[in-house]
Amino acid sequence: MTQPPPQPPPPLPAPPHSGPSRGDVQVRCAGCCVILRVKTGVVEFSCPTCQLPQMLPPELLSRARTQPPPPIQSLPPPPQQLKPMNLQQQQQQPQPRPPVPAHGIDPTKMQLPCANCQAILNVPHGLARFSCPQCHVELAVDVSKLNRSLTAPQSQSAPPSVPPPEEVNEEAIEVEREEDEGGTAGETFMDYRPPKLSIGPPHPDPIVETSSLSAVQPPEPTYDLRIKEELEESKALSCLQIETLVYACQRHLQHLADGTRAGFFVGDGAGVGKGRTIAGLIWENWKHGRRKALWISVGSDLKYDARRDLDDVGATCVGVNPLNKLPYSKLDSKNVGVKDGVVFLTYNSLIASSEKGRSRLQQLVQWCGPDFDGLLIFDECHKAKNLVPEAGSQPTRIGQAVVDIQDKIPQARVLYCSATGASEPRNMGYMVRLGLWGAGTSFSDFSKFLGALDKGGVGALELVAMDMKARGMYVCRTLSYKGAEFEIVEAPLEAGMEAMYNKSAEFWAELRIEMLSANAFLPNEKPNSSQLWRLYWSSHQRFFRHLCMSAKVPVTVRLAKKALLANKCVVIGLQSTGEARTEEAVTKYGVDLDDFVSGPRELLLKFVEENYPLPEQPEPLSEDDSVKELHRKRHSASPGVSVRGRVRKMAKWKPDSDDESYLESEAESADDSNDSDDEFQICQICSGEDERKKLLHCSECDKLFHPDCVVPPVTDLPSEAWICYSCKEKTEEYIQARRVYIAELQKRYEAALERKLKILEIIRSLNLPNNPLDDIVDQLGGPDKVAEITGRRGMLVRASNGKGVTYQARNTKDITMEMVNMHEKQLFMEGKKFVAIISEAGSAGVSLQADRRAANQRRRVHLTLELPWSADRAIQQFGRTHRSNQTSAPEYRLLFTNLGGERRFASIVAKRLETLGALTQGDRRAGPSLSAYNYDSNFGKKSLMVMYRGIMEQEKLPVVPPGCSTDEPETIKEFLTKARAALIAVGIVRDSVLANGKDTGKLSGRIIDSDMHDVGRFLNRLLGLPPDIQNRLFELFTSILDVLVHNARIEGTFDSGIVDMKANSVELLTTPKTVHVDQMSGASTMLFTFTLDRGITWESASSMLEGKRRDGLGSASDGFYESKREWLGRRHFILAFESTASGLFKTVRPAVGESIREMSLSELKTKYRKLSSLEKARNGWEDEYEVSSKQCMHGPKCKLGEYCTVGRRIQEVNVVGGLILPIWGTIEKALSKQARQSHKRIRVIRIETTTDNQRIVGLSIPNAAVETVLQDLAWVQEIDD
Repeated sequence: MTQPPPQPPPPLPAPPHSGPSRGDVQVRCAGCCVILRVKTGVVEFSCPTCQLPQMLPPELLSRARTQPPPPIQSLPPPPQQLKPMNLQQQQQQPQPRPPVPAHGIDPTKMQLPCANCQAILNVPHGLARFSCPQCHVELAVDVSKLNRSLTAPQSQSAPPSVPPPEEVNEEAIEVEREEDEGGTAGETFMDYRPPKLSIGPPHPDPIVETSSLSAVQPPEPTYDLRIKEELEESKALSCLQIETLVYACQRHLQHLADGTRAGFFVGDGAGVGKGRTIAGLIWENWKHGRRKALWISVGSDLKYDARRDLDDVGATCVGVNPLNKLPYSKLDSKNVGVKDGVVFLTYNSLIASSEKGRSRLQQLVQWCGPDFDGLLIFDECHKAKNLVPEAGSQPTRIGQAVVDIQDKIPQARVLYCSATGASEPRNMGYMVRLGLWGAGTSFSDFSKFLGALDKGGVGALELVAMDMKARGMYVCRTLSYKGAEFEIVEAPLEAGMEAMYNKSAEFWAELRIEMLSANAFLPNEKPNSSQLWRLYWSSHQRFFRHLCMSAKVPVTVRLAKKALLANKCVVIGLQSTGEARTEEAVTKYGVDLDDFVSGPRELLLKFVEENYPLPEQPEPLSEDDSVKELHRKRHSASPGVSVRGRVRKMAKWKPDSDDESYLESEAESADDSNDSDDEFQICQICSGEDERKKLLHCSECDKLFHPDCVVPPVTDLPSEAWICYSCKEKTEEYIQARRVYIAELQKRYEAALERKLKILEIIRSLNLPNNPLDDIVDQLGGPDKVAEITGRRGMLVRASNGKGVTYQARNTKDITMEMVNMHEKQLFMEGKKFVAIISEAGSAGVSLQADRRAANQRRRVHLTLELPWSADRAIQQFGRTHRSNQTSAPEYRLLFTNLGGERRFASIVAKRLETLGALTQGDRRAGPSLSAYNYDSNFGKKSLMVMYRGIMEQEKLPVVPPGCSTDEPETIKEFLTKARAALIAVGIVRDSVLANGKDTGKLSGRIIDSDMHDVGRFLNRLLGLPPDIQNRLFELFTSILDVLVHNARIEGTFDSGIVDMKANSVELLTTPKTVHVDQMSGASTMLFTFTLDRGITWESASSMLEGKRRDGLGSASDGFYESKREWLGRRHFILAFESTASGLFKTVRPAVGESIREMSLSELKTKYRKLSSLEKARNGWEDEYEVSSKQCMHGPKCKLGEYCTVGRRIQEVNVVGGLILPIWGTIEKALSKQARQSHKRIRVIRIETTTDNQRIVGLSIPNAAVETVLQDLAWVQEIDD
């Protein structure tokens, strides 16, 4: 039987017979599942519909003559449960007869009984899990019992036996793994022309689209532009821009299921002209009477560009009103007078409000009105990207405001514009008008949509872009990168820099211990402890990042000088200019310095100066009148006691009153009470009450004394506080003790201060590199030769005599600070300077390409000394030198040191570039190839945990650590000890203890759970280790990662994104079937079936080898090989030749062509032997070529039979293409029931016919699953209908 569907199939057609005759038996066909009626006594029969020969199952043989057929009815499926299938259960008490007719027996499959209803089922060989089609219980084949039953004597009614399992074919496993991974990457970009429109002139520069997106056709254009004739005459817009206008206007006529108007997304890159497209759209809407538009962008200066673009398309009468120049009152009031036109504002304005509480958002909504159906343009809409932030973060106000304004004007024609609008799916949360989630879609809300994409992996992200294009809501073209070169340049540390790095790593480790010790003396400072360590680790990261940048300066200067000699010009990109450190140094030391400022040194000095834990400096006691001073302090703390010892009444506040007599009586009563207090005052020595007014009051013990009673007597009454003699003795003892205590505190403070000063002295003596920006400018000829386009205000310039440097402002008397970058850019473009250094702050919106209109048309060599923190910014930086109207495309050189830890920065950007290319352009390879540096993935996190557990000796490491050998276990032990010490030094291993006893000297500790998976923290902290242990730890991490990825590929759980299906011949077998139609856009989902011939003939293989030898690229090991082992009496043949990577060999097989994986020479010689006889090689090759056209590598008795494609030269491939998202869940459910693990995974493939170059991208459907998928889709369609 074919695999049963996971849910009841659609109602089956009525049987051809008019009604059952008494004694007939009803049976379901084993092939097409139609219910047949079999006459009494007939045991073997053929289905009249599908012609499959079959026989009655054993349970119906006796019933055929004696019992009438049961009524046909459907039962609701019981709760799902998994029961092991046991053949011996046939002997148990019979179950109630099933109400659904039993299946006929298919002789090509195994017949096994259901554990629940006892129906005999047709099970394909190799299928492990499935549902019973009669009682719907989930079943699993118990292999051990199956093998026992197959070897036991067969009864007459027992099902036919299956062949014994053959031995494992290692070659077949390798080929199967390659098939699961797919072919090599094809052409990434395709030349772009509007497929269904021919209005307007061609675009001035070559424009491309990713090959994945180009495989998708947009809907038929039905919208007729009102400004069409005007545009054809003026030629203001190219055919690409007019195509965007048509599809955007067409999309804006549609409404989503919730009643809001559908939106459009323009994802075009730099050079396609998004600004002019927006202007054209405003002009088209103006002609329809929609004369109000909101244009939201990133900077208020861009309003000049908006005005220019509107003028270019002929919309000179449309006003542009900058919101930042307008008051908060009603925009259409007499005072303001904005009746129509474009209101231009920034994203920051959208969240602004006046002092009176009136917000810009309210003002705009009021101006638009409730029925507003004009344009709402979100230009550079990635500014709203953090609406749905990572866990633990809060959504941004801008993201929330963007959603709010869309909610408040539901009929607005929304346009999202950004080349980096969806760098990852989470950033699409604000695009509520695309209709990808919500009412009427497969995903009830954005979180469900996000969950499906995360689960589907990169392949799913690639499908989103294609789906949007197919539904007519998205365009994404980019300036051709043809001619642009991307190269990752490794800059190894020079000897001096390596010594400096080692010294710095040791210093930071010692500084950490010093800080821990100093912090231990501050028991009351615990709340600030976490803040201290946050500052410590952020300074640590910035310090080593500075060092990594400085390490690349020699290579940067070398590459720049080489480019200049080759008559090219250079653009150097960095992120941080080090201005803050420079200004601090100038403030501290003056404008004239001996040498350039060292950023790392100043950073370290600042951190230690401001954050070294010093105990509080004690206040010393003054030598004179110590007792009196102490008393004065105490006295001032209790102002209710008078000098004379009497209790003073404190004045009480009373409300104002005109009754003076009341105030007088209050004063009198105060005097009375004062007198009454005196009656209780007696001398402490004589207990006498006489001469009460002469009693002395001791300010320490609060007792009263007669002046004559104390010894010696007091002759003169004191004018200040008085202390009795016994208290005075005690106080002096206290003061003496306090002096000792304060001296101790002072000693501690001075010792800590001395240590701090000593550390600062050590920092000043460290040999640390200068600020990279100043260093590069200096080495490339100074400010006269280098154009600096950055955000800093001043710079250090070497004196004319070469001794010392001077700080000076970047601008001059003639040029203002605002215009200095534009002036520098002009000097570069005019060819007066051939080197430009750009930072993100200074270069936003600047064009530095080899412009045809500029004097400097030399080819640009763009060096990235420091990679930006996000892919969005990286794309923006790359876009400075790659723009429209250029004579040549730039050469990009991405610089990294050979330090493992520095790849942290590449890792972050690689992750973004990978998903950015996937989502906004439908292809991960669309961006520069940095994916080799993406370690912050699920596999990366798992690898880190495995490594940590191995280092802490909780588990065994899956690989041998670098520089170690299994033959010498002590090398591994030594490495683990060093690794633990390194992790302790950078604070990953906490609470470290040095063991005693049998484990004397062994370091132990713990790694907290949050650190176990934090790849970012590991790579950050790794920077602070000496290069040797740093690189060894990093190599261990990547080795474990490789093992985990390799295992995932074997198990079929690795997501490789879009897979190219390559073959010598690819033909469409039948006319594509429509399996689903989207009601809103009319876009359809199609099932394509292709025939592939992947084989390489003997003649082709021989000419490949000859070509290598003729070009002088061959090696002695090139040639034909045969496998040393036999499988089913046959050997496998391959052609192997050395690849460009030295020591690795490419292999070619007769059945499947060139292999993706390259093989080492040792592996090649282990598995194969080289053939000296060409005749033997030819015979073996041709024989395998012929046999592989009919069967797979497992031989004629393969368990999956005709469904197996492993090593089969000619195979059928089924692809569901077109619109995928609406039926995503259905396909996912159908594939989850497949037997082979690799068939359960959703795989996005790209295939191109060799006859007519028709390109299809879609989901691969294994042959065994086609019927199930079609049944499920029919069921979905029927429910939809």
